[in-house]
Amino acid sequence: MPILQRPGTLTQVLLPPRPARLAAETDVLVVGGGPAGIGAALGAARAGAAVILVERYGFLGGNATAALVMPLMSFHTQRPVFERLGVTNLLPDDHGPGHPVIAGALKELLERLVQSGGAVPPSLDTGYVVPFDPEVFKWAALDLLDQAGVRMLFHAFASGVFGEAGLEGVVFETKSGPVVIKAGTVVDCTGDGDIAALAGADYEIGRESDGLVQPMTLMFRMADFDRPAFQAYVKQHPDQWRGVHGLWDLLRQATADGALDLAREDILFFATPHPREVSVNSTRVTRVLGTDVWDWSLAEWESRRQLNQLQRFLREYVPGFEESYAVQSGVHAGVRETRRIVGQYRLTAEDLLSARKFPDVIARGTYPVDIHNPAGKGTLLQRIPADEAYDIPLRALIPRGVERLVVAGRCISGTHEAHSSYRVMPIAMATGQAAGVCAALASRAGVSPGNVAFRDVQEGLAAQGADLGR
Repeated sequence: MPILQRPGTLTQVLLPPRPARLAAETDVLVVGGGPAGIGAALGAARAGAAVILVERYGFLGGNATAALVMPLMSFHTQRPVFERLGVTNLLPDDHGPGHPVIAGALKELLERLVQSGGAVPPSLDTGYVVPFDPEVFKWAALDLLDQAGVRMLFHAFASGVFGEAGLEGVVFETKSGPVVIKAGTVVDCTGDGDIAALAGADYEIGRESDGLVQPMTLMFRMADFDRPAFQAYVKQHPDQWRGVHGLWDLLRQATADGALDLAREDILFFATPHPREVSVNSTRVTRVLGTDVWDWSLAEWESRRQLNQLQRFLREYVPGFEESYAVQSGVHAGVRETRRIVGQYRLTAEDLLSARKFPDVIARGTYPVDIHNPAGKGTLLQRIPADEAYDIPLRALIPRGVERLVVAGRCISGTHEAHSSYRVMPIAMATGQAAGVCAALASRAGVSPGNVAFRDVQEGLAAQGADLGR
């Protein structure tokens, strides 16, 4: 194996201190330019704050673009998405359409994507997911934040925090050396809770039984896909494809032939805006943690080995893929789960599956509890009650014991089971927008986000078109 192995012993190497250049000061600093960071920057700017967003790559989008997590999953009340996933045994008899529960920043971004030809709007035909083009996504997000007055710094990786009276700023590693950005309030949209952890916040990792997290997946796009030929195969073999997943007989044949060793239970792929292309979500690497560089390096090697097998399997065994090829894979393997910051409230699966409501609601979700087996094959799906949504309270975004910081996205406070639902990108963008509004209000008042009245945050979100179900 070509991957550098983890050192057996810890040897401390003392390095001399390095001076850091003060790059800027701002009201709100957003760290991370994924869906949560886009929502946070837009929310804070629209609430009147001076905002700087810092991103480690040279483009926005996070998992949507760097990891090719396509499409945006449904943010509508449930029936249609499950019908498309083939989970009919969990459904009521009602066949009515769902309705969206997330608007605001997400709606603005989607309108731009659709107008640019970079996304297909959600409908019964798409299963209420949103197929999108990652390249169009990059520009649409950049243009949206640019027009909102957000300043941005790319190619900067957060490596430290500083401040004697609470969190005063963040240190970033860059090609120009270390730089510092000071801020009245910081919004952690790193996905992994990096800033919160560096600032000393408590966090949880993995499921309670053994600490394992959901597996990593390297997404990739197959081009020159003959959709009519594949649809003809599905029509002839209706028991072999359920909505967006299947091919069990072909998998068994390829496995028996020694051509494939699939790490998950079936093939899963989604349409994109382009008729001769599909997005493939079928690699799986378990027992690895995205905050551990040794684990992540191993996951990159293993997931690309799996990708190579999968593209050969598709071309050689699956009708419609004979002339196809992998046109693009993620910049890195997609990480589903790492740290969950301990906040003032901890969301649970019971909260989600009972569609619980909170007085301090700042976002809502409808995506099911969706746990990819942390130890092997299999995926658990448990739906939210029909025509219902669960609330996410502001308290789940406020870390305990750390001042001047608010978190958003998949690192907010919740259990392993609850996280499997609120981790998806539309919900991450909604919590990001709420975190941005809260951060702007906190910076303006000179207080910590935990001291901002939730009704003020709700009013700010309502002014920005967010949907809180009220």
